[in-house]
Amino acid sequence: MRILFWGTPDFATPPLRALLGEGFEVVGVVTQPDKPQGRSRSSVVASPVKRIALEEGLEVLQPERPRGPEFLERVRALQPDLSVVVAYGHILPKEVIDLPPLGTLNIHASLLPALRGAAPIQAAILQGLRETGVTIMRMVPALDAGPTILAAATPIADDETYGELQARLSELGALALIEALSLIAVGAARETPQDDAKATYAPKIERDRDARVDWAQEATTVARVVRAFDPRPGAFTTLRGTEVKLFGARPAYVEAAVTNAPGMVLSVEDDGMLVACGAGAVRIVECQPAGKRRLAVSEWARGRGVAVGDRLGS
Repeated sequence: MRILFWGTPDFATPPLRALLGEGFEVVGVVTQPDKPQGRSRSSVVASPVKRIALEEGLEVLQPERPRGPEFLERVRALQPDLSVVVAYGHILPKEVIDLPPLGTLNIHASLLPALRGAAPIQAAILQGLRETGVTIMRMVPALDAGPTILAAATPIADDETYGELQARLSELGALALIEALSLIAVGAARETPQDDAKATYAPKIERDRDARVDWAQEATTVARVVRAFDPRPGAFTTLRGTEVKLFGARPAYVEAAVTNAPGMVLSVEDDGMLVACGAGAVRIVECQPAGKRRLAVSEWARGRGVAVGDRLGS
């Protein structure tokens, strides 16, 4: 089975390595163009998927957009039997999806039809789900709506961050992909249409809308926001008009009779700072003030960056 792999970020690397390790014939990789980096933007960095492809001597295609006669001709020349898409970063047109004789499969990081869309991992944490997983599905032009071939579930830990859950789901997706391809190879795969009536959606993250901490919310919700955007883009608040990212949040007990303004710093200890919320409080362990590295909140306090009585969100 000749496979054309589509992917860009770290999330896509375990599935690609699994295909290579299991002896599948990967005929090429399609990934996004190299990105400028540094203050001057004078140098460029290859995607994690491209770096693996170069190590393995695979042909690499990096179109600005995956369409057009020239690009389609390059894909046809690779003669793929099947395409596998993992966090590639662009929507594929129908002519690209249908080009391989066996079509195109996708690894989606949720248990479809729940959480279709661009940010299912963050959404699972934000919604306080106890379980999520990965789904191997056949791609169609509609958003994450194709029939499913295989799904694998996993629990979400109470303190799990986006980065931690993403890494686990990437490995789980790699295992599920190999299992699905094995079923296809022996003619035992069963495709199940999704129930569109049960679909929910996880739209693309907008930093100012989604990652800004609202201290008026209750503590459990605030803690989920911080975990859902750790490490990227980082949930944030302000202090004296300057942004600061927050990490390592968990709800904390406070006396019911004590009332505090949301965002008020109640204490700063070696294990973090306690911040009042609309209901309850959260303990924040790490932070990243604007222009600085990520550091322990206690270190920030020793540098006089924050103190008891300060009001976050101001």
